[in-house]
Amino acid sequence: MDRNYPGSRFERYADDAIVHCRSKEEARSVLEAIRGRFAECGLELHPEKTRIVYCKEDDRPGSHEHIKFDFLGYTFQPRRAKNRWGKYFIGFLPAISDKASTRVGHEIRHWRLHRRPDQTLLDLARLVNPVVRGWVTYYGRFYPSRLQPLLRRINGYLVRWAMSKYKRLRRRPTRAWKWLASVARRSPALFAHWEAGARPEGWAVGAG
Repeated sequence: MDRNYPGSRFERYADDAIVHCRSKEEARSVLEAIRGRFAECGLELHPEKTRIVYCKEDDRPGSHEHIKFDFLGYTFQPRRAKNRWGKYFIGFLPAISDKASTRVGHEIRHWRLHRRPDQTLLDLARLVNPVVRGWVTYYGRFYPSRLQPLLRRINGYLVRWAMSKYKRLRRRPTRAWKWLASVARRSPALFAHWEAGARPEGWAVGAG
């Protein structure tokens, strides 16, 4: 890249890389050059993951077969956003990918919070907060609204935990949600996902 395409920026992490090009013709040229260089080294590009992507947004309204790609747990694609003056626009922006969302969902289920009635709410917070803070720091950096539904799933498990732990809440999900909401109002920093805005007030999300 430094020798043949010094004007093209690129990022690499392990065996994943992105090359920024100014035109479709340049992208094709770079792709063929990289494919040839790989062949010289006895390697080949992944046939399904290697593609030319058009970074479509308001300033680039054209069309192309591919307008999104995944990189480091994010999906980059055209998304609706609001600028500093409150005006909406379409930008080519990253947000947590579907694959990463699935991994997060699996991790939340793996905690089995509703099966821990012998533990306190503080115990549960100590269990999940370090991981949740990592998610918020990484996946919440860009387009954090995409992360919110995942974080709210934790509240569903906490409600099920409360119904299992307290007799007065057993088989009373509405009352359990109100109880959890009151805890969040009294101690908004108890759980990391509450600090990130995913509080139980007004939400009744089930947890599978």
